Amino acid sequence: MNITRFTDYSLRVLIYVALNDKELVTIKSISEQYKISKNHLMKIVQELNTQGYLQSIRGKNGGIKLGKPANSINVGDLIRHFEANSTLVECFGDNNLCIITPACKLKAMFADAMEAFYESLSQYTIADLVKGNKKKQLRRLLFYSAD
Repeated sequence: MNITRFTDYSLRVLIYVALNDKELVTIKSISEQYKISKNHLMKIVQELNTQGYLQSIRGKNGGIKLGKPANSINVGDLIRHFEANSTLVECFGDNNLCIITPACKLKAMFADAMEAFYESLSQYTIADLVKGNKKKQLRRLLFYSAD
């Protein structure tokens, strides 16, 4: 299963912000570190803010921070939300032209597999992605790689 770039970048933004839990983060800093378009990140941050994953503080010294504790941001729920309109195979979509759909079991099999995928990811939170040795590694890669 592939996730969209939007979902991938959403996870990266949340990881970055969670690693900086003591200070506000700017979209510019995220853009520079991940080498992702600032304009694209603005759309992602806006959606994460709307969904309550992030909190945006406006003004000269503004920025973003997590909208709730990292241990309460469920990875499976986030991905399920952002991938709600994903069509793994044609018969999942509105424009299904496959003639064998009425007799085919693939749709049910893929639906079960997708549910298992989401259930597996639901065991993890953003906090799980940024703790222990992983936190040290991520911080070194993101914040000290230019040194």
